[in-house]
Amino acid sequence: MVEDFTDVLGRIDKIVAVCAWPAHLAAAEAAARAQLVGQATINLSQAYCLDITHPEANKGRAVQTLCAHLGIAPRCTAVIGDMMNDVAMFEVAGLAIAMGQAPDTVKARADFVARSNADEGFADAVARFVLRRAHQARVAS
Repeated sequence: MVEDFTDVLGRIDKIVAVCAWPAHLAAAEAAARAQLVGQATINLSQAYCLDITHPEANKGRAVQTLCAHLGIAPRCTAVIGDMMNDVAMFEVAGLAIAMGQAPDTVKARADFVARSNADEGFADAVARFVLRRAHQARVAS
């Protein structure tokens, strides 16, 4: 257990708090958000993992950076996610798809919801929401 990160702050890429008790993790998230306002991105990446990173180290920024590198407008991208750390990419992509096992707060931020991972959710997302739209766009043009 680490109580103070002061002497390594310049070298940290990510801090991950892992906890099997949701109430404890929620309390840690609330405390981190209150203490690090504007200084970090703080989100659950799994039901039991709280990630703390630089404010610009998030999936939305990653989508923007990749799009700029590839010369693609973010509105021309589709993203698929299932946790709160995916919402940042939902906000910049043209098409946001939540997986069926995602919490309701994540599903509410997506354009569509696919089946769960346990029910071939990724294939469902690609077939129903990505490929179908691509086909419709080709037919329309």
